[in-house]
Amino acid sequence: MHAGEGDRPIDWAAVRGDFPLLQRQVHGKPLVYFDSANTGQKPEAVIAATDDFYRQHNANVSRAVHALGAEATEAYESARGKLARFFNVRPDELVLCSGTTFAINLVAYSWALPRLQPGDAILLTRMEHHANIVPWQLVAQRTGAVLKVAELLPDGSLDLDGLHAAMTPEVKLLAVTHVSNVLGTINPVAAICREAARRGIVSVVDGSQAAPHMAVDIAAIGCDFYAFTGHKMVGPTGTGALWARRAHLEAMPPFLGGGEMIKEVRFDGTVFNDAPHKFEAGTPNIAGFVGLGAAVDYLDALGMPNIAARERELLAHATEELGKIDGLRIHGTARDKAAVISFAIDGTHSHDLATLLDLEGVAVRSGQHCAHPLLQWLGVGTTCRASLAFYNTHAEIEAFLVALRKVRNLLG
Repeated sequence: MHAGEGDRPIDWAAVRGDFPLLQRQVHGKPLVYFDSANTGQKPEAVIAATDDFYRQHNANVSRAVHALGAEATEAYESARGKLARFFNVRPDELVLCSGTTFAINLVAYSWALPRLQPGDAILLTRMEHHANIVPWQLVAQRTGAVLKVAELLPDGSLDLDGLHAAMTPEVKLLAVTHVSNVLGTINPVAAICREAARRGIVSVVDGSQAAPHMAVDIAAIGCDFYAFTGHKMVGPTGTGALWARRAHLEAMPPFLGGGEMIKEVRFDGTVFNDAPHKFEAGTPNIAGFVGLGAAVDYLDALGMPNIAARERELLAHATEELGKIDGLRIHGTARDKAAVISFAIDGTHSHDLATLLDLEGVAVRSGQHCAHPLLQWLGVGTTCRASLAFYNTHAEIEAFLVALRKVRNLLG
């Protein structure tokens, strides 16, 4: 493993070598993977941990007294413990699930749906991902509550004065992203949640794009709910968790019914398991969480402050050089942002641009990025998005720039 925080400087070239997929070619060109906001690539340690589980320990959790069952349960709960330490929370406050979308829906249906009523309001921001919009729309339709939207400043940062002004007495819940998946804006969620709490508003933070980029101390943020996704933080797909205050978990009814979320079932009634297990019905993605535990070990060894510093360096390089290309506009220029760059070139459709970049071996995202209201505010139909991670290199940025100029010339 590489020297981490407090040791000698990290050998980022060696780190890149930990990711097998990054060694491949696409269309005969070395792969430049700039789509980590979509999903992160996986280090060998994560792949090996998942493979080892299936080869050596595969069994269901909490359902058998035999050795394999005990090993599987220990590995699964070990992952919960690692995640709890990583985010500075208690293991019994973490509901393991398939990711942020499931986690937010759990809050919507188990906390909000039984509580909200006509006249109540849910406050969102303009920069939310659809996963932090659509569940609240569904709840509003079923309860008679309404949605309120806090707007942005021209640089893509939140209008905090406007947000605070929107925290009126009828607002019962605030849902806000920690980091925008389109703009890269890092929101001051601790200050926002503190203001919400002062006004008696329950806060839900979408941490999907924060967890891969920086140290996240959920306890210090002071929110009521925090959701994150494992596959963006170099873990397997189909993993993630919801953190919730213990009092909320105890008061909320189960979201799904079935096995493992019960203590006793009779036809005249059921006694549910304790939280967080009462929210974990059915067989979970055990191998995936074993892999996510390995991902947390990997990120911990590198040190999240080191990762954040590396990505700031890459972001600064890419932003400066993109600014030199005529006709290219970057959407989202907030002072505090993650390594996400959404851009457009005048007269060029983002899908054409991304398709031709792919032929040069460069993978970027094109489209609306599950953020239609934000793109409407930007006044564009689509953008390209280059999202960087610590395993990217300055040489890749230069290769991306060469490919981008070549494609721009082809498109005229």
